[in-house]
Amino acid sequence: MRQTLLLPLFLSLAGPALGQSATEVIDAQIEALRQGDYETAFTFAAPALHEIFGTPGNFGRMIETGYPMVLDPAEVRYLDHGERAGFEVQNVLIEDRAGAVFLLEYLFIGEGPSRRIAGVRLLPETGTGV
Repeated sequence: MRQTLLLPLFLSLAGPALGQSATEVIDAQIEALRQGDYETAFTFAAPALHEIFGTPGNFGRMIETGYPMVLDPAEVRYLDHGERAGFEVQNVLIEDRAGAVFLLEYLFIGEGPSRRIAGVRLLPETGTGV
């Protein structure tokens, strides 16, 4: 019985993306960003992004300047999910605190415990309602 109770605790501490879906990884990263915890947010990034940015501080500055809408969004809505060019893709509609709406495309590598965000790009507005 005791082992059964300890297993969920161990799994929650074992790693940020252990067995999580793409939406759970995004939610967890956004929550870390809301807290200003760039170190934790950086753990959700793929190794290639670690090589590019080097430190959580550099990663955080990139988010602040390039993707400020994910720092503390008013709303996060998950849209299309699929695959493109070998990447898992999750489209996300984000409304910032000022009411501006953004469509982001998250790319992932890996699965389960190795699933990480490989990139994010801001998609152009389509001119259609949401």
